[in-house]
Amino acid sequence: MKKFSLIVLTLLSLVLAFSGVIALAQEVHTVAEVDSITVIANMIRWGGVLMSSFIIFGAWLLLRFVDAMVAKLGRVFAERRMLLQKLNAFFHFAVYLSVIVATVLLSFQISREVLAILGGATAVAIGFALKDLVASIVAGVLIMIDRPFQVGDRVTFGGQYGDITAIGLRSVRLQTLDDNTVTIPNNMFLNQSSASGNYGVLDMQVVVDFHIGIDQDANLAQSLVREAGATSRFVYLPKPVVTRVSQVVLHNCVALRVRLKLYVLDTKYEKALVSDITLRVMEIFEQHGIRPPELLYRYAGEVPTQALP
Repeated sequence: MKKFSLIVLTLLSLVLAFSGVIALAQEVHTVAEVDSITVIANMIRWGGVLMSSFIIFGAWLLLRFVDAMVAKLGRVFAERRMLLQKLNAFFHFAVYLSVIVATVLLSFQISREVLAILGGATAVAIGFALKDLVASIVAGVLIMIDRPFQVGDRVTFGGQYGDITAIGLRSVRLQTLDDNTVTIPNNMFLNQSSASGNYGVLDMQVVVDFHIGIDQDANLAQSLVREAGATSRFVYLPKPVVTRVSQVVLHNCVALRVRLKLYVLDTKYEKALVSDITLRVMEIFEQHGIRPPELLYRYAGEVPTQALP
């Protein structure tokens, strides 16, 4: 019984002591919060905050006025519109930076401790902001060394297809066939695959598909397609012209695919080659009565197939 009472008294003493520690910690935390609020309140210059509000409003009015002037001058001097917009972008950046610096200097009392805190926070922010930039620069160096593609190559990457016009330390510029300039950060090439069609040479393989009905003359169609490809003015004849025939399902319809593989003389003539061969094959198929795929069905007990009207 005495042992039990001793244990109970010991537990009560520990609980009381722990409660006292918790109360003391809460009091210290409350005092720390009050001190932090007091320090922050003492740092703020309330008169400077009011002045900063006027500066922000004035900067907003100035930018609105400059934007209106740039738009009006761009309509008057159309040939200088791009230059005016570039200058306006630099002006916006300068105004934003000036307003931020002026607002901080007017609204806060800057001490050495505050400068140290702001310097550390700024360094961390700049480090996070430059993380992707550094990764892109490292990837740019790796691209220069590994050379998965070169300037002038026709490349497929990330759903974009076109010619590489520049390889920089930060990004790669790709000119699509629709004449759009696409800028791709270098670090994206580290995790995704790219395909180069010509890899440093002018000629490039082009694949053109034609589809005919399964009841048509496949041998004649293959011969006509090969002839059309070999006689095109854009074909690069030192490399082979190849045709292949296979059976495919096209929109729920069984068809024969005649695939033509050949090399274009220059990558810039790729679409011209495809258009030239397509028009000539369509004309030749019409002359020889070779028809496109149709929905065919077979009657029960009948051998031949009949096309639906």
